[in-house]
Amino acid sequence: MFVQTVALKEVKFYAFHGYYPEENLTGNHFSVDVEVTFVPKGDSEDLQFTVNYEVINSIISEEMKNTQKLLETVVKNIINQLVNKYPFLLTSVVGIKKLHPPMPGEIGHSFVQLAYTSTK
Repeated sequence: MFVQTVALKEVKFYAFHGYYPEENLTGNHFSVDVEVTFVPKGDSEDLQFTVNYEVINSIISEEMKNTQKLLETVVKNIINQLVNKYPFLLTSVVGIKKLHPPMPGEIGHSFVQLAYTSTK
């Protein structure tokens, strides 16, 4: 059995996610990673038998526009949309980095990641 991986890495956004009201006003730079796995079926040249990374990008873009207090919510929403669109997924791992979060010190990024595993 083959397991296929489709991924988008370091998809950049400027968005307004954050727990504190000032983060919702000033925004921040984010980087999103998505990786999904599945067992390929059918013609490998037909998009209906695979995961289209343009669709992944569209899902990420829409969720990054939908301001949330916690990145955990954004990540979970992305996973839920992926699983709804592609119910044959075995796994989905989504991570979001908040680049240079507004805290004292020099912080490269904060990071939240969730992993989904199918129970089928």
